[in-house]
Amino acid sequence: MTDLQMGLIGLGGAAVVGVLAYNKWQEHKHRKLAEELLSARQADVLLDEAAADDRADEYAGEASRAIGDSHLPPAVAGATARAGQERVEPLLREASALAERASDSDADAAGETVHAAHPAHPTSAPLCLVSPAIDYIAAIEVSEPAAAYQIREAQRAALARLGKTVNWIGFNEHSHEWEPILEDGDGAYRHIRVGLQLVDRKGPVRDGDLSIFHVAIQDLATELMGVAELPLREPALQLASQLDEFCAGVDIQIGVNVISQGQVFPGTKLRTLAESAGMVIDADGRFARFDDEGNLLFVLLNQETQGFSAESMRAMSTHGVTFLLDVPRVASGDRVLTQMLELGRRFADSLHGALVDDNRRPLSESAIEPIRRQVVQYQTAMAHRQLPAGGALARRLFS
Repeated sequence: MTDLQMGLIGLGGAAVVGVLAYNKWQEHKHRKLAEELLSARQADVLLDEAAADDRADEYAGEASRAIGDSHLPPAVAGATARAGQERVEPLLREASALAERASDSDADAAGETVHAAHPAHPTSAPLCLVSPAIDYIAAIEVSEPAAAYQIREAQRAALARLGKTVNWIGFNEHSHEWEPILEDGDGAYRHIRVGLQLVDRKGPVRDGDLSIFHVAIQDLATELMGVAELPLREPALQLASQLDEFCAGVDIQIGVNVISQGQVFPGTKLRTLAESAGMVIDADGRFARFDDEGNLLFVLLNQETQGFSAESMRAMSTHGVTFLLDVPRVASGDRVLTQMLELGRRFADSLHGALVDDNRRPLSESAIEPIRRQVVQYQTAMAHRQLPAGGALARRLFS
């Protein structure tokens, strides 16, 4: 073997050793970056599993006490009144729904996916946007800011299969505040929270939906070159079941009827009375009463098939209308109930009608008082559960 051949062999060996050393150094570098990310993450109230478990136990106890202490008569079952559908029971309506549970064979739970990303130090997200009390929350941290449209578009098809609402928020590094991530927004975010709502009036979240959400978030983190962290699924399902049971126990609607005594109510007269009381026609064909902050207080429904509209009021007439109060979605329900009853009496007097229940019995103050006490009791139970009636979380739950 010549000296030239020996030299080439030596150079080749040195090159191989150099490549292996460089790869080893790169691997060490990326591992160190990932470890820094995971160790640097501050405690996040949205992802603290121990706090979530304690909260679930506390909520379960409070729900049991709230329901166990109630000795009021059960609400009359019914469905929300809509034009063309069977009317609801106007005094007390139970608006809770039965939940369907189904497994999803197309999605399965996945482990946490870890990628190198920039250490995150945002403040805790405001609970009105996403809350561990009612949401299953995923945290995503990415190394480079991701555009809002990229975040919202990445897993659209998968998340469209979910039966529950998904809320997106990101940390604005200029204002140092969390904000909703809008599909048409121009923001870009490195710190992202995605909340899957656990309960609504259709019932609790299904295990299959949690599986789909879990996989979609992992895939999203992979696409964004980031880290995804999700809570355990089983505690979330237990919390959803407990929360749905509690919501079913306080979910009532209260309605009163104004019916004719022979002559029909002209639409022009109804419109005048409603508008003088500050009510406006909404997209569902109802007259709606809002407070000064734009929160819905109660609505006025036509008992007949035709809904209210600005175009039809001049020619329409009806034999009866119903005032409806959705108790969990209204703050100070006893006060709003009083306002609604006073307006109902005013309508009855002006239209020469009668204020009655569904059995056409006149509504006296003695008949209303037990209902008023029940409203107070139910809303007090919601406040103890940290879900005050009329608040942002309650409006999401009872939707």
